[in-house]
Parts: sequence; C-alpha cells; structure tokens
Amino acid sequence: MEMNDRINTYYPSLTKSEQKVALCVMKCPADIIYFSVTELADFAGTGETTVMRFCRKIGFKGYQDFRLSLAQNQTYRKSDMSEEDIDPDHEHDITRMVYHNMLDILHSSMGLLDRSELSRAISCLDQAGYVQFFGVGASGISAQDAKNRFLRIGRRAEAVVDGHIQSMMAVTMNPGDVAIGISVSGSTLDTNDMLHKAKQNGATVIAITNYAKSPITSIADIVLLTAGKEAPIEGGSIGAKISQLFVIDLICEGLARKHTSRTEQMKEKTARAVIERSY
Repeated sequence: MEMNDRINTYYPSLTKSEQKVALCVMKCPADIIYFSVTELADFAGTGETTVMRFCRKIGFKGYQDFRLSLAQNQTYRKSDMSEEDIDPDHEHDITRMVYHNMLDILHSSMGLLDRSELSRAISCLDQAGYVQFFGVGASGISAQDAKNRFLRIGRRAEAVVDGHIQSMMAVTMNPGDVAIGISVSGSTLDTNDMLHKAKQNGATVIAITNYAKSPITSIADIVLLTAGKEAPIEGGSIGAKISQLFVIDLICEGLARKHTSRTEQMKEKTARAVIERSY
C-alpha cells in the first residue's frame, strides 16, 4: 500500500495532533525521510511522543520502521546528476558522480563545523582521564577508527563492539572522563543508552551526529555535527562515514598541536611498533 493511501485510511481515527504529523508527511515525504524524530515533531508543531503514536497507529513498530517504508515509496535524487544523466555502462559518469558526492560531503561538513564546540571538545579531551568511544553498526566502525587514530598520537582511548562490555565501561566512567557517542541518526538506542549511563556517572558526553535535533543531542554536553544525511535504505553510506572521520581527524589534529613534541615522539614510537610487524 502507498504511504499516502495508508495514512488516508487511518486519518479519521487520528487525534488532531497526530493529523498534523500526517499532513506534514503527505506534503513533504521526500524531505521527511531525512528527518530525525525530533525534527519531524518540530516541523509538525507536536511532540516526539505524538510522532511515535502516529507511527504506531498507522501500523509501524516505531519511527525508524516508518521512515524505512516511507523511503521505499520515494524516488529521490542522490546527487545533482539525475538517474537519466548517468549512463550505467559509462564508468566515467559513475566515478564523476561519486567524486562530486564526496566533495559535497566535505564541503557541507565544513559548513556545519562549529569551531567553538570543536575547541571545547579538544580542550575537554586533552584533560580527560579516560576516553571511551561508543557506536554500533557503521558508526561502531568509525569508533574503532577513532581509537586507532588516538593511539597513533599517544592518546589512550577505548572502542569496543560487544554491548555487554560497552555497558560495563559506561557505568565505570567517572568525572573527568569523556564518552564520545557516534550516531548518524542520533536516535540509536544502544549508543544513547551508553551515553546516559556514562553521564549519570559523571562523564562528559560528546556527540558526533548528523542531526542537531535528535535524542543524542539532549544527552550531550558538546555536539559536533556531521554531513551526509542518509535515508534508512542508505544506512552505512561512505559519505556519512567520511564526514564522521573528518570530524575525528579535526579533533586529533587539535590534540596533536597542543603537545607537538610529545605527539611527534608518539607517532614515531607507534609507527615503529607497527613496522616491526611487517616484512
């Protein structure tokens, strides 16, 4: 069933607030597939709980399930080049499209960068007793990359995949420690739960997310925005990951410049440790 048909079927049974959400979805479906639950609530002039009730009333398990179905009903452009402009058998067109997409992601990342928030994050991490990265799925891979990047400059940090270990690490954090949550949507339950636990135990929370208005930003003390918003069927896109790694690299570069001499020593030391493992 088409989304508009489904919504029209349930529309009379919706409350007035839920009907506001319904009208927004029917009016701008191609935009809303990129909205967080908080953004849709603001757009419709309702609360997040109203959006969630709307999703369940029209037959979905939750907001992400609704977005996935909405995305499957849409035809939308992934770049400035339309599908008609791309010859699938012409390698040059495909490489040019991907190349320009990546450039657009980095350009957007620069535009979203809040230098004061970045500076706060760097100062906080420079004084941190312990740093833990939290992320799952594709963002979990970015967390692992961040850990590797930190180690290269002599900064101890942790990033584990196992949910049970993450929970134990979160609840054993202390004041002066920093928990960094990485989530494209900002609505990842596992990541947000870990950040809540860490904050309850006194840790400072930094969020790296694509959505300024999302559940993760209400937890965070510092928010660093990334670009490359993705629809549900685009999950794990390289563009979103590039933006995350861009922000992580900015943090590491800022930390490195605070202690140039020590950083250079640690870079050489870690490089030699790896070289010894190669032929």
